[in-house]
Amino acid sequence: MPRTITVGLDGSSESRAAAEWAAREAELRGLPVKLVQVWEPVPEPMAQAPLLGTETHQHWTERIPRESADVLRLRHPDLEVSTEQLTGRPAEALVDAAKDADMLVLGSRGLGGIGGFLVGSVGLAVVAHSERPVILVRAAEQADDKHENEGDVPSAATPPRPGPVVLGLDIGSPDEALPGFAFDAAARRNAPLRVVHAWNPPPYYAYGMALEPAVEREMAKGAAAALTAALSPWRKKYPDVEVVEQAHYGSPSLLLIDASRDASLVVVGRRIRRSSVGTHIGTVTHGVLHHATAPVAVVAHD
Repeated sequence: MPRTITVGLDGSSESRAAAEWAAREAELRGLPVKLVQVWEPVPEPMAQAPLLGTETHQHWTERIPRESADVLRLRHPDLEVSTEQLTGRPAEALVDAAKDADMLVLGSRGLGGIGGFLVGSVGLAVVAHSERPVILVRAAEQADDKHENEGDVPSAATPPRPGPVVLGLDIGSPDEALPGFAFDAAARRNAPLRVVHAWNPPPYYAYGMALEPAVEREMAKGAAAALTAALSPWRKKYPDVEVVEQAHYGSPSLLLIDASRDASLVVVGRRIRRSSVGTHIGTVTHGVLHHATAPVAVVAHD
């Protein structure tokens, strides 16, 4: 089956922003885009109402994806765009649609004056159960990588460098999927990669035992050395990617949220758990999803 970037489309400004982000990503990767719209049937008594019956169904399953596809083809004439209509529960249908995709892109509502996302129940369920990378894009997200605003297009000879790709890495449980995705994303964007690792002292220091400055310095050196060692094989594989390592004491979610302010993409992980019960996202990823100011890629790993 051909590779593709799949977008969950519902006609909202958030999903349109997701489609635009997916189109730019597809151009970087040389892949087609598939716009997927899920129709969740309403109960029969409600289906008889004029605003919820056949006309609404036709609007959702035909007009919205068709118009969105036309917009993408106009903005990206060399991009292959297809549409697909599915019926069922949105989260389940989107997780199933993502199985054959390189990644699934969803829209996420911004929090107004507060930086970050508002991730709904469908988005959280998809992130929790998809084993493919899921990217959350805000409606306000601008095409910074390509500076699409008219009158603000820089010279082709001196294109601006995009913001860094930020990777949150737990060196205590490394997995190739997470740094592999981040290094590849940075290389395709010709962007630097900023790797953030947060470390904390052993738990017994939380019970009244102060951390001596000399001990803290040694722990910081150890964390930095471990991060360098973990990234060494990836630096060799991607020699052209500029890597900035940051091993800091503190909360990983707060450090990543702060790093997202000038980022083009934030990459975090989610450990795969086969149970169908619960969200299985993790506190760090959950915090980043809701408060990062850049698109967030959640990469599932074992």
